[in-house]
Amino acid sequence: MSIIKHPEQRVGVFIDTQNLYHSAKNIYHARVNFGNVLKDSVAGRRLVRARAYAVTTESGEEKGFFDALAKIGVEMRLKDLQIFSGGAKKADWDVGLAVDAITASPKLDTVILLTGDGDFVPLVRYLQNHGGCQVEVVSFGRSTSLKLKEATDDFLDLDEDPKRYLMNYRGPSRGGRARQESNTDSRDISVSAPDDSMAEQDAAEIGKITGVE
Repeated sequence: MSIIKHPEQRVGVFIDTQNLYHSAKNIYHARVNFGNVLKDSVAGRRLVRARAYAVTTESGEEKGFFDALAKIGVEMRLKDLQIFSGGAKKADWDVGLAVDAITASPKLDTVILLTGDGDFVPLVRYLQNHGGCQVEVVSFGRSTSLKLKEATDDFLDLDEDPKRYLMNYRGPSRGGRARQESNTDSRDISVSAPDDSMAEQDAAEIGKITGVE
Protein backbone atom coordinates (compact mmCIF):
# COMPACT_ATOMS: atom_id res chain seq x y z
CA MET A 1 0.00 0.00 0.00
CA SER A 2 1.27 3.45 -0.91
CA ILE A 3 1.44 5.83 2.04
CA ILE A 4 1.98 9.56 2.34
CA LYS A 5 4.81 11.08 4.34
CA HIS A 6 5.30 14.83 4.12
CA PRO A 7 6.81 17.46 6.47
CA GLU A 8 3.48 18.93 7.59
CA GLN A 9 1.98 15.59 8.54
CA ARG A 10 1.12 15.57 12.24
CA VAL A 11 2.63 12.50 13.88
CA GLY A 12 2.14 10.87 17.25
CA VAL A 13 4.51 8.14 18.45
CA PHE A 14 3.51 5.65 21.15
CA ILE A 15 6.32 3.42 22.44
CA ASP A 16 5.76 0.01 23.99
CA THR A 17 9.13 0.19 25.76
CA GLN A 18 8.90 -3.24 27.32
CA ASN A 19 8.09 -4.99 24.03
CA LEU A 20 11.03 -3.44 22.18
CA TYR A 21 13.37 -4.05 25.10
CA HIS A 22 12.65 -7.77 25.26
CA SER A 23 12.78 -8.16 21.48
CA ALA A 24 16.23 -6.58 21.33
CA LYS A 25 17.46 -8.63 24.27
CA ASN A 26 16.12 -11.98 23.06
CA ILE A 27 17.12 -11.64 19.40
CA TYR A 28 20.36 -9.66 19.60
CA HIS A 29 21.42 -9.61 23.29
CA ALA A 30 21.60 -5.83 22.88
CA ARG A 31 19.71 -2.68 23.89
CA VAL A 32 17.49 -0.45 21.79
CA ASN A 33 18.84 2.83 20.42
CA PHE A 34 15.62 4.76 20.95
CA GLY A 35 17.12 7.96 19.56
CA ASN A 36 17.65 6.50 16.11
CA VAL A 37 14.40 4.56 16.19
CA LEU A 38 12.45 7.73 16.92
CA LYS A 39 14.32 9.73 14.29
CA ASP A 40 13.63 7.24 11.51
CA SER A 41 10.05 6.63 12.61
CA VAL A 42 9.15 10.30 12.38
CA ALA A 43 11.06 10.64 9.07
CA GLY A 44 11.23 14.42 9.06
CA ARG A 45 7.54 14.97 9.74
CA ARG A 46 5.91 17.19 12.37
CA LEU A 47 6.13 15.38 15.68
CA VAL A 48 3.18 16.38 17.85
CA ARG A 49 3.66 13.84 20.61
CA ALA A 50 6.03 11.02 21.50
CA ARG A 51 5.15 9.02 24.56
CA ALA A 52 6.87 5.97 26.09
CA TYR A 53 5.30 3.54 28.52
CA ALA A 54 7.50 1.91 31.15
CA VAL A 55 7.58 0.36 34.60
CA THR A 56 9.53 1.78 37.52
CA THR A 57 11.62 -0.16 40.01
CA GLU A 58 11.89 0.33 43.76
CA SER A 59 15.45 1.61 43.38
CA GLY A 60 14.42 4.33 40.92
CA GLU A 61 17.85 4.17 39.33
CA GLU A 62 16.37 4.03 35.83
CA LYS A 63 15.60 7.76 36.18
CA GLY A 64 18.66 8.62 34.07
CA PHE A 65 17.21 6.69 31.14
CA PHE A 66 13.87 8.43 31.49
CA ASP A 67 15.60 11.83 31.63
CA ALA A 68 17.50 11.01 28.45
CA LEU A 69 14.27 10.18 26.64
CA ALA A 70 12.82 13.46 27.84
CA LYS A 71 15.74 15.31 26.27
CA ILE A 72 14.77 14.04 22.83
CA GLY A 73 11.13 15.00 23.33
CA VAL A 74 9.65 11.76 24.66
CA GLU A 75 7.07 11.96 27.45
CA MET A 76 7.17 9.14 29.98
CA ARG A 77 4.14 7.29 31.29
CA LEU A 78 5.21 5.26 34.32
CA LYS A 79 3.67 2.75 36.67
CA ASP A 80 5.07 0.67 39.50
CA LEU A 81 5.71 -3.03 39.00
CA GLN A 82 2.99 -5.04 40.71
CA ILE A 83 4.22 -8.03 42.71
CA PHE A 84 1.53 -10.39 43.99
CA SER A 85 1.66 -12.54 47.11
CA GLY A 86 2.56 -15.67 45.15
CA GLY A 87 5.53 -13.91 43.57
CA ALA A 88 3.89 -13.24 40.20
CA LYS A 89 4.71 -9.91 38.58
CA LYS A 90 2.59 -7.71 36.35
CA ALA A 91 3.73 -4.78 34.22
CA ASP A 92 1.24 -4.08 31.46
CA TRP A 93 0.64 -0.75 29.71
CA ASP A 94 -1.43 -2.01 26.74
CA VAL A 95 -4.71 -0.41 27.76
CA GLY A 96 -3.10 2.89 28.72
CA LEU A 97 -1.22 3.13 25.42
CA ALA A 98 -4.36 2.34 23.42
CA VAL A 99 -6.47 4.91 25.26
CA ASP A 100 -3.83 7.61 24.78
CA ALA A 101 -3.51 6.86 21.06
CA ILE A 102 -7.28 7.03 20.54
CA THR A 103 -7.58 10.22 22.60
CA ALA A 104 -4.81 11.93 20.63
CA SER A 105 -5.91 10.71 17.19
CA PRO A 106 -8.26 13.64 16.34
CA LYS A 107 -5.21 15.93 16.34
CA LEU A 108 -2.98 13.56 14.35
CA ASP A 109 -2.63 12.52 10.73
CA THR A 110 -0.42 9.54 11.55
CA VAL A 111 -0.11 7.32 14.60
CA ILE A 112 3.13 5.36 14.93
CA LEU A 113 3.16 2.37 17.26
CA LEU A 114 6.56 1.12 18.39
CA THR A 115 5.62 -2.45 19.23
CA GLY A 116 5.40 -5.93 17.78
CA ASP A 117 2.49 -7.01 19.97
CA GLY A 118 -0.44 -8.48 18.03
CA ASP A 119 -2.82 -7.37 20.78
CA PHE A 120 -2.69 -3.92 19.19
CA VAL A 121 -4.35 -5.04 15.93
CA PRO A 122 -7.82 -3.84 17.09
CA LEU A 123 -6.27 -0.47 17.97
CA VAL A 124 -4.72 -0.19 14.50
CA ARG A 125 -8.03 -0.94 12.81
CA TYR A 126 -9.94 1.47 15.05
CA LEU A 127 -7.53 4.32 14.33
CA GLN A 128 -7.74 3.63 10.60
CA ASN A 129 -11.50 3.24 10.37
CA HIS A 130 -12.77 5.62 13.03
CA GLY A 131 -9.89 7.95 13.76
CA GLY A 132 -9.07 8.57 10.10
CA CYS A 133 -5.38 8.12 10.82
CA GLN A 134 -2.59 6.53 8.87
CA VAL A 135 -1.12 3.92 11.23
CA GLU A 136 2.49 2.81 11.06
CA VAL A 137 4.24 0.13 13.11
CA VAL A 138 7.92 0.06 14.00
CA SER A 139 9.47 -3.04 15.54
CA PHE A 140 11.80 -5.99 15.06
CA GLY A 141 10.25 -8.06 12.28
CA ARG A 142 11.24 -11.42 13.71
CA SER A 143 9.30 -10.77 16.91
CA THR A 144 6.36 -8.90 15.37
CA SER A 145 2.90 -10.38 14.96
CA LEU A 146 2.10 -11.21 11.33
CA LYS A 147 -1.44 -9.93 11.84
CA LEU A 148 -0.04 -6.62 13.08
CA LYS A 149 2.17 -6.32 10.00
CA GLU A 150 -0.81 -7.00 7.75
CA ALA A 151 -3.05 -4.50 9.53
CA THR A 152 -0.67 -1.55 9.51
CA ASP A 153 -0.33 0.96 6.66
CA ASP A 154 3.47 0.82 6.86
CA PHE A 155 5.97 -1.32 8.72
CA LEU A 156 9.53 -0.27 9.56
CA ASP A 157 11.48 -3.44 10.29
CA LEU A 158 14.30 -2.71 12.75
CA ASP A 159 15.85 -6.05 11.80
CA GLU A 160 16.83 -4.46 8.48
CA ASP A 161 19.58 -2.41 10.15
CA PRO A 162 20.34 -3.68 13.67
CA LYS A 163 23.60 -1.75 13.78
CA ARG A 164 21.64 1.51 13.62
CA TYR A 165 18.83 0.56 15.95
CA LEU A 166 20.75 -1.24 18.69
CA MET A 167 23.41 -0.37 21.25
CA ASN A 168 26.32 -2.77 21.75
CA TYR A 169 25.38 -4.70 18.61
CA ARG A 170 28.24 -7.03 17.67
CA GLY A 171 26.97 -8.64 14.48
CA PRO A 172 27.13 -7.42 10.86
CA SER A 173 24.44 -4.99 9.72
CA ARG A 174 22.16 -6.44 7.04
CA GLY A 175 21.26 -2.98 5.71
CA GLY A 176 17.82 -1.58 4.98
CA ARG A 177 16.04 1.64 4.22
CA ALA A 178 17.88 3.52 6.98
CA ARG A 179 21.36 2.21 6.25
CA GLN A 180 22.59 5.26 4.33
CA GLU A 181 21.57 7.62 7.11
CA SER A 182 23.40 5.52 9.67
CA ASN A 183 26.67 6.23 7.89
CA THR A 184 26.17 9.94 7.32
CA ASP A 185 24.55 11.45 10.40
CA SER A 186 27.16 11.56 13.14
CA ARG A 187 24.96 13.59 15.50
CA ASP A 188 22.21 11.03 15.99
CA ILE A 189 21.02 10.83 19.56
CA SER A 190 21.62 7.41 21.08
CA VAL A 191 19.45 6.46 24.02
CA SER A 192 19.46 2.89 25.22
CA ALA A 193 17.14 1.29 27.73
CA PRO A 194 19.00 0.22 30.87
CA ASP A 195 18.74 -3.49 31.44
CA ASP A 196 16.69 -3.01 34.60
CA SER A 197 14.20 -0.62 33.04
CA MET A 198 11.84 -3.55 32.62
CA ALA A 199 11.95 -3.97 36.40
CA GLU A 200 13.32 -7.51 36.53
CA GLN A 201 17.01 -7.19 35.64
CA ASP A 202 20.31 -7.06 37.52
CA ALA A 203 20.77 -3.77 39.37
CA ALA A 204 24.35 -3.57 38.13
CA GLU A 205 23.01 -2.83 34.63
CA ILE A 206 20.89 0.14 35.74
CA GLY A 207 21.10 3.49 34.00
CA LYS A 208 23.09 2.57 30.88
CA ILE A 209 22.68 5.55 28.54
CA THR A 210 25.14 6.04 25.74
CA GLY A 211 25.90 8.91 23.41
CA VAL A 212 23.14 11.39 24.27
CA GLU A 213 23.80 14.71 22.51
